[in-house]
Amino acid sequence: MKSILSPILPALLGLTLLSGCGGGAYAPKNTTKYNQETTAKFVLLDPGTQRSVTCSGLQERRLPDGRMEVTANLRNRENRRIEVQVNCVFKDEQHFPVDETPFQIIMLTENATEGVRFVSMNDKAKDYTVRVRQSR
Repeated sequence: MKSILSPILPALLGLTLLSGCGGGAYAPKNTTKYNQETTAKFVLLDPGTQRSVTCSGLQERRLPDGRMEVTANLRNRENRRIEVQVNCVFKDEQHFPVDETPFQIIMLTENATEGVRFVSMNDKAKDYTVRVRQSR
């Protein structure tokens, strides 16, 4: 019995070690799924805002000193007053963040539209994403 196990045991151990080394690194899966914040100009960050808030318009312009100004018209879709937090992430031409505003609290009355204005800190901003989340 001892003579049969001695040659088989190292072979099984070697196969077990080799099976874990499949071929190096793995490619990421679903890289284009759930990446709205990379390419979209307006995103809703939670289910509550997805149900209650919409953006009826975005306006962007360059100030004389090169900074970007963005105005978002937020619309309350509910027949009740809601409180949300809004910020803007300014990005370069490759969609990497270069500036981010702090979240500000906005009260939206019943079925109302409210304009929110953001200005980048420098002239490096080429793109942006306005983000909305529920106030806690």
